[in-house]
Amino acid sequence: METLLAIAIGVVFAASVYLFLSRDLLRILIGFILLGAATNLLLLLSGRLGPIKPALVDVGATTLAADAANPLPQALILTAIVIGFGLAAFGLMLALQAWRRFGTLDPDEMRDAERIDAASLDAASLDAASLDAASLDAAGSSNAADEAAPVRRAATGARA
Repeated sequence: METLLAIAIGVVFAASVYLFLSRDLLRILIGFILLGAATNLLLLLSGRLGPIKPALVDVGATTLAADAANPLPQALILTAIVIGFGLAAFGLMLALQAWRRFGTLDPDEMRDAERIDAASLDAASLDAASLDAASLDAAGSSNAADEAAPVRRAATGARA
């Protein structure tokens, strides 16, 4: 039984890696979800399988019985399921917003959509950047930061 489950975990891990290598954001997200499921199965396998007693302390006893299941993997799996569900929901919302904003889930096309065009910058940011660059070029000495400070303050409207 453990061997069959170990093979199944390996197949799920391989499928998640295959989906990670895809160029589609939704497939990458599904691969992430599969990776979480495979990790949960791996934790379940580490807690022993088979007909063993549940992880409950008997009345009057202070510790678990020797043949009882290990409760730590079970607690880790429950925590991982909750965290994995939250991350999957967050990732799906990010993918939905990416689809709405860019019209695609291809990361390369999204990178092209985020490039800043020089014509789209507003005049105020260009003026402040050129003023700052001109003041640094004019200063040129070892005291350039001190000499450029009044120019920066004048550009931002700050007082000395």
